[in-house]
Amino acid sequence: MDGKNFTRFDMGKPPVRTKWYLRPLTIMLSLPDVWKHRAKITKIRTEGLKPPYVLLCNHNAFLDFKVATKAIFPKRANYVVAIDGFIGREKLLRNVGCICKRKFTNDIVLVKQLRRVIQNGDIAVIYPEARYSLCGTTAVLPESLGKLCKLLKVPVVTMICHGHHVNSPFWNLHDRKVKPTEAEMTCIFTPEELASASVDEVNRKITEMFQYDDYAWQKERGIAIHYKGRAEGLHKVLYQCPVCRTEFRMNSKGTKLFCEACGSSWTMSPLSELSLDNEAVKYPEAVTFSHIPDWYEWERANVRAEVEAGTYSTGELEVHVDSLPNADRFVRLGNGTMVHDRNGFRVNGTDDEGNPFSMEIPAKTQYSVHIEYEYLGKYGDCVDLNTLTDTWYTYPHGRDWAVTKMALATEEIYYYYRRQEGRPCKPGLA
Repeated sequence: MDGKNFTRFDMGKPPVRTKWYLRPLTIMLSLPDVWKHRAKITKIRTEGLKPPYVLLCNHNAFLDFKVATKAIFPKRANYVVAIDGFIGREKLLRNVGCICKRKFTNDIVLVKQLRRVIQNGDIAVIYPEARYSLCGTTAVLPESLGKLCKLLKVPVVTMICHGHHVNSPFWNLHDRKVKPTEAEMTCIFTPEELASASVDEVNRKITEMFQYDDYAWQKERGIAIHYKGRAEGLHKVLYQCPVCRTEFRMNSKGTKLFCEACGSSWTMSPLSELSLDNEAVKYPEAVTFSHIPDWYEWERANVRAEVEAGTYSTGELEVHVDSLPNADRFVRLGNGTMVHDRNGFRVNGTDDEGNPFSMEIPAKTQYSVHIEYEYLGKYGDCVDLNTLTDTWYTYPHGRDWAVTKMALATEEIYYYYRRQEGRPCKPGLA
């Protein structure tokens, strides 16, 4: 990787035990939203549970952190946080116990940091999905989780929250005032149980605990959402029309999701169910979905077919690239091109001084990728590509692409090579 020389974030700096004077602050900042959403926290097999232990949490919204803070208070914890969370506040986040991570990288330094947390007698809080769920269902989990838990040799606890996605979905962060939300905090392995379990058994149990569907949860509890813009942004996830099969021409407004190619439209009900507004008689192969995750998985199946046929490629997209080498600020790296196909991601460009830069991430090394919709409300959709020393926020131009499709393709290409090598693809595991 070429590019400008920057001071890099010090990933090896030892984790800080939460400063005593900041511990009341963390709970004070968390409680208002926990109370507002009347969060119900159910604890299972946690009698006598004391730090140190590993807490694995699902990830749907920032509310996840606040509920976890309430569940473990007043115990000390260290949270694994992506580097963009540290921008402009590195000292504060370090002092409340945050550990920096660049997403979807094989980071031995992080393992050392987590071992230090356990040695300190604290709680290691990890969000193993490493991104907000795109549609309120389980994102891919790293296969290394089982090995990590076995290495740390302390209780393994999961916290699975429900209602956080439908309250504030990744594709439209408006607070929909969902209440009550729910969470289960479950000790799934004691140290003795962990010692006698294989890595595969640990992974299997974690995967089992991480099965959730926020839209099914909402429907089962009859929690109606009357926010008038509840469908706005959903086209970021549901980018392909199931009626005419056209990609990248879906749009949304108010309670409507619609295809600009064929004119089909859907209404999103207060229970987040989709209903087709018009007949699809012109399209004999048309399908349609009422359950949002079903539509998303249909898109995944279509991407998988492209990958297996060898036809998947974004083509050469014009992009601009921002770099985040440290926690100070984003730096415009320059303009260039990006290609994503079965070989992986390739970015090439030239900075404002005329110097070339490039990054290549082989597909076999990347089990998933992080994406953003309308990043920070002003920068548009992007793919962020990580090495151990830098993060590039790569913004494609035009409209014949969807970062959601790139995310799905990244996972399906990785699975494709696993199958080619005769390695099992376990549900929920990379």
